[in-house]
Amino acid sequence: MKLDRRFPALLMAWRNLDRNRLRSALAALGIVIGVLAIATLGIFGNVLQLSATNELGAIGTQVVVGPNQDAGVTSLNAREVETVQQLTAGRGTAVPLVSDGAVVSNGRGQSFATLYGISTPAALFTASEGAIPDRHRQGALVGAELADRLDLQVGSMVEIEGNEYRVVAVLAPTEDISPVSPDNGVVLPPEEFVSDEYNQVVVRAESGEAASQIAASVREQLNAREERVTVFEFSTILDQIGEFFALLNSFLLGLAGISLVVAGVSIFNVMLMSTTERRGEIGVLRAVGVQRRDVLRMLVVEAMLLGTVGGAIGAALSGLVTAGLYYFTPVTLAVALDPSNGLYLVGAFAFGVVVSLVSGLYPAWKAANEPPVEALRG
Repeated sequence: MKLDRRFPALLMAWRNLDRNRLRSALAALGIVIGVLAIATLGIFGNVLQLSATNELGAIGTQVVVGPNQDAGVTSLNAREVETVQQLTAGRGTAVPLVSDGAVVSNGRGQSFATLYGISTPAALFTASEGAIPDRHRQGALVGAELADRLDLQVGSMVEIEGNEYRVVAVLAPTEDISPVSPDNGVVLPPEEFVSDEYNQVVVRAESGEAASQIAASVREQLNAREERVTVFEFSTILDQIGEFFALLNSFLLGLAGISLVVAGVSIFNVMLMSTTERRGEIGVLRAVGVQRRDVLRMLVVEAMLLGTVGGAIGAALSGLVTAGLYYFTPVTLAVALDPSNGLYLVGAFAFGVVVSLVSGLYPAWKAANEPPVEALRG
């Protein structure tokens, strides 16, 4: 009885919906499906974006400085390399390198490979066998694919352009997008190359912001008089990926929103039929002194109940689907539990309630404003 006095509109709305359980359940089911579709598709798109960002996030800290071949510059001189290293100091690591191509052979066969001249390869690569020296002065570091193809291991000898080198390490396969992919290559000391100029400088900054600052500083210093170098920031790839997934998410949410609009039409129809069938009851309420606003409140609460119950069930089901992503797909737990996924659940639930309220407003307004005499006539 105490609850009746505090929430009369809520209890009366619940009783009215309980009179025709099947109709109410079908109307709520439309909201369930709509909320489930919006939340699930939104989370799917967000999970794809988060997974791609996590996999490729490291490339956002990389910058590649190379000669501007469009301006006739074919290499970087020592002064330009030193400038890049000075601008990178304290904010990352700058690794100058020379690259070329040659045939690599041993007693088991031969293969064409990319040659890299790098004095500090540990800044760019990791080893699956052997150890990468801090300063590369002798020997060869071979890529994983080349080592597999020629059956190379630490201690093996390879011949490159008439010179023999001992393999000191086999590099781990590269998994990320990288300006230097040594899987089918050989890393040698820079002194083994005839030219004392470099093909490019690879910068690995401490953060994406530091990478952008370094890139801007290099452009300002080296291209002040003429465009001698090109500066490519790998973060632009991440920006393009983000734009693509934002467009994909908008498309998926638009498709899911259609189902929720259809559910709103269903609630509109249910409320309109319900108020039509209860014209006499509403007329009696108005005749005994129930205010117009009270009738309006009761009917609006009915629509809100349908939206709340349907939205809550839809959001809960979508949460279960998200948990299934972790158990049945390669999605990591951190991605599945990312707080941004919760925003889609809350947003879909709120949208479901709003659609229900909007759908119930006109039938409620029409019933509340009908003259009691006309309502009593049926």
